Amino acid sequence: MQRGYIFDLDGTIYLGNKEIPGAAKTIRTLRERGDRVLFMSNNPLFTRLDFKRKLAALSMDVKVDEIYNSNYILARHLKNRLASTDRVFVIGEAPLYEELQNANIPLTFQAIEATIVVVSWDRDFTYKKLKQAYLAYRNGATFIATNPDRTCPIEGGAIPDCGAIIGAIEGATGEKITEIAGKPSRITTTVIQGAVGLPATSCYMIGDRLETDIKMANDANWHSVLVLTGVTTTEMLEKSLIVPKTTLQSVRELVDI
Repeated sequence: MQRGYIFDLDGTIYLGNKEIPGAAKTIRTLRERGDRVLFMSNNPLFTRLDFKRKLAALSMDVKVDEIYNSNYILARHLKNRLASTDRVFVIGEAPLYEELQNANIPLTFQAIEATIVVVSWDRDFTYKKLKQAYLAYRNGATFIATNPDRTCPIEGGAIPDCGAIIGAIEGATGEKITEIAGKPSRITTTVIQGAVGLPATSCYMIGDRLETDIKMANDANWHSVLVLTGVTTTEMLEKSLIVPKTTLQSVRELVDI
């Protein structure tokens, strides 16, 4: 029976610019036995082509249309819900702008003109940008974020991600940003399920983060597979209310389950 495997990237397939040992071999083995392989990252700092190139440098030959990330998911979602009068103000970096422009999303650089504010990981986030988000909120704009991750795993630790910027904006407005495109949202689940083209019982989500990868898989009735090479530690898992169906030391063990 064919299976569909959806892999997270940061902390699951690689850390920084280094492959998780055995990741390339695992993906190659799954494909050789006829399984469907896709990749889904919440990281908004790369385009899908960037991810393809990074995976190629790690000896993984992946097509662009096998890669999904929060920028791409958000752009698709916005395209479907925008009214003709909507204008989008962006807090984020160049790959997000590129994805929105590719989808012909009408952008504005004036916060008071915005009807929608897109919030993403922005390594140049400043008080000025926080003030602009607040002005857009005061003017009635709605907010949507690329991803909820508080941190992103890197070699030797982690760094602040989009969740930290969401927290700053929520602190200013006093309201939660509840519309989030990336994992674990239903927005992502719907897109990925359609791309896999298999029933939920044949889908496996492999990731390192409980509150995104594992929660999304559990909510979608997929097989959730946690790997301990990224954010989640054994101690965190023992305390979590989100429980994976399978826990592995790393992705190299996947072909044996």
